[in-house]
Amino acid sequence: MKLAFSTLGVPGLPPADVLGLATAHGYHGVELRAHPEEPVHPGLPAADRADVAARFRSAGVEILCVAGYARVAAPGEDQPVVDEIRSLVDLARDLGAPYVRVFPGGGDQSPGAADAIAARRLGTAAEHATDAGVRILLETHDSHRTGADAMRVLGLVGHRRVGALWDVMHTWLGGEQPGDSFAALSPTSATSRSRTSPPPRTPPRSPRRRRPAARRVRGGPVPQRLGRLAVLGVREALVRGRRPAARPAGRGAGAPHPAAQRVGLTRSSRLLNESA
Repeated sequence: MKLAFSTLGVPGLPPADVLGLATAHGYHGVELRAHPEEPVHPGLPAADRADVAARFRSAGVEILCVAGYARVAAPGEDQPVVDEIRSLVDLARDLGAPYVRVFPGGGDQSPGAADAIAARRLGTAAEHATDAGVRILLETHDSHRTGADAMRVLGLVGHRRVGALWDVMHTWLGGEQPGDSFAALSPTSATSRSRTSPPPRTPPRSPRRRRPAARRVRGGPVPQRLGRLAVLGVREALVRGRRPAARPAGRGAGAPHPAAQRVGLTRSSRLLNESA
């Protein structure tokens, strides 16, 4: 089982320092947050992309995923969203990353309308992803936070270059049993993301649902044990050792917390080894 961490926890950190964290603590890969405020983003010149790719390749650390912010189900015209996805795919190709992350972002639309918009845009972008050798991953998030939600879209797309990224916390918050999430997403999921600290204690929104109990699914109870997915993308709590959370645009980077990095790797490795 390979472990990677996301630079969501170290916003604004230069690629050389990100690489230093990965090599110092034994991670196999990194998910690069590709927000415009980050050092690595779709507007990065070709020479700089080549330099970043060469640094990671030389160190033996994989750039697992380019975490973009395209919202594929958002209202509006298709072309700007498709263009944004294509720019992320191009960045991933140039960095040698096999995956691009996108969000649903359906907002207050009806599920059927949001599904149709997302599927249409992902299907269009999938052809470009095929040419680039990159796979587009729809994260379980916001309007489509459960595995069942994501699979409604992926079923409509029906393209091998479009899959799912399982954010374990969001499916839990959506009230979906982890065994059900696994069953829904395992045929299409390329990566999953867990948190290195416990999820919030507040229950899912639905008053009829309780926090999912640990159930055994193909090798271990979940959500603590994620079974045999190929790669676990770990969103680390690196900044001041706090529980990871999305930072609003414009927030500066804090100093990486080495102790939190070690704890994250140790905890994730222990849970995965117990599930083997």
